Amino acid sequence: MNYQALYRVWRPQQFIDVVGQEHVTKTLQNALLQQKISHAYLFSGPRGTGKTSAAKILAKAVNCERAPISEPCNECDACRGITDGTIPDVIEIDAASNNGVEEIRDIRDKVKFAPSSVPYKVYIIDEVHMLSIGAFNALLKTLEEPPKHVIFILATTEPHKIPLTIISRCQRFDFRRITSQAIVNRMRLIMDESAISCEEKALQMIARAADGGMRDALSLLDQAISYSNEIVTVEDALTVTGAVSQNFLNTLSRAILDRDTVKGLQSLDELLLAGKDSNRFIEDFIFFYRDMLLYKTAPNLEESLERVLLDDDFKDLAEEHTHEQIYELINLLNKTQQDMRWTNHPRIFLEVAIVKLCQLETAKTSGQLGVNIPEIQSLLNKLTTLEEELTSLKQKGVAVVAEAQPTQKKARTNRKGFQAPLGKITETLKNATKQELQTVKSNWGVMLNSLVQNQMRSQAALLNEAEPVAASTDSIIIKFKYEIHCQMALDNVKFIETITNSLYQLIGKRYNLLGVPEEQWLNIREEFLNSSHHLDSADEGDGEERQDNPVVSEAIKLFGEELLEVKD
Repeated sequence: MNYQALYRVWRPQQFIDVVGQEHVTKTLQNALLQQKISHAYLFSGPRGTGKTSAAKILAKAVNCERAPISEPCNECDACRGITDGTIPDVIEIDAASNNGVEEIRDIRDKVKFAPSSVPYKVYIIDEVHMLSIGAFNALLKTLEEPPKHVIFILATTEPHKIPLTIISRCQRFDFRRITSQAIVNRMRLIMDESAISCEEKALQMIARAADGGMRDALSLLDQAISYSNEIVTVEDALTVTGAVSQNFLNTLSRAILDRDTVKGLQSLDELLLAGKDSNRFIEDFIFFYRDMLLYKTAPNLEESLERVLLDDDFKDLAEEHTHEQIYELINLLNKTQQDMRWTNHPRIFLEVAIVKLCQLETAKTSGQLGVNIPEIQSLLNKLTTLEEELTSLKQKGVAVVAEAQPTQKKARTNRKGFQAPLGKITETLKNATKQELQTVKSNWGVMLNSLVQNQMRSQAALLNEAEPVAASTDSIIIKFKYEIHCQMALDNVKFIETITNSLYQLIGKRYNLLGVPEEQWLNIREEFLNSSHHLDSADEGDGEERQDNPVVSEAIKLFGEELLEVKD
């Protein structure tokens, strides 16, 4: 097969042919002229931007018989041999299929041998991020201090996957995405040299579809040439790239702006019947409005536009759309695109989106045209009437503060938070006994487990930071660590009923539940203990300190309770 793809025929053979990477080629040319060649380079960047081509050009330049020069001559035996791959000293390795430790060890063993045909042995490792961790470790020492006659050139599209120990041993060059205009200029040169006719707009469409990659652009151009008859037209470019024509996008956008739902749905049907992909269409439509927004914001930055061509229809549409309308359109289309990823019927989402867009614009435009002016006037009249009544009341000396007082009182009540029922708690403490508290505590854990097992986790969760601290024959005081939990528990009728029934099944008594936050409980207990009238009862009902503290218990045995004073 004698035919070769365009990107292979027109692969750059000199640095000047590498399009859009002047910051890289200029640095390498200066290093070649000054003979300051590094032992290792790392070329990173998107696909099809010239990384491997620049590596081969560098390999030719350092081994050219006319060195030191800024460009390889491509005439000497070394340059021609490297170009056609007959010189064994320039080794190109695909790390995607040779990513093991053994392959790297083989390189490490062979670098010590001097080159046989040219001054430098050059290793070009493509897609180097595919190497395994063991392979990177095997390459590490060799990459740091290779022999003087060896140069490593690593190329990758994903530099973040390369260990920093490898990156730090290389001179790194980041290749950029090639601008659409640079791609168009290169393709125009190729078409002129190949004596093939092509429409300018077709080249622009192919360049924008290539997304910054020269190889992708040349592949699409190759397809368009094969598809066309005598001249590559815009329709040929649309067919090859799968994109939607801008005329169609302009028509659909006009239908949405004019609130013509029927025309919008008809246009969508024509698009889908023509075999266009629905996902590709909605992506193009989002970029269409994105470019419209950028054009309205910065009309001079034409190169920032991704998909559209600045024809008269597009400019007119951009003038008629507001920024807020474009924001709404992009948001709705983006949501539709996300929904389409998880459905087997994307057409339905597209049709719903078109209808929504038309209705959205209808509501927005109606407001802008003043359709609701009577309603607005009615509200203004009511506002004027209220102002007149308020002025009349002020003149009569009537104060409006009287109505505001209940609101202020309610606000002060809310700021206090939860207030424990002090009277009921004090009465329970008077009648509290140690035996009742021990009975409740002994069954407390069993009750919590039964709540969890009976799928009542929400009730059990409120008691995670709570515990019974005093109990009489008919009431239990439960201390909550947090005030919000205490309020949530006591305001929940179902919670109180559940806890009461659970304790009744375990103990045989129905208790009244009294809740108190921990901070308030400490103050209530201290006041109760300091009350001389209830001192004896408090010691009996709230004596968990003596029960739980073995030191206090032992002291009572030794000295007697009448001589002992327990302090917190």
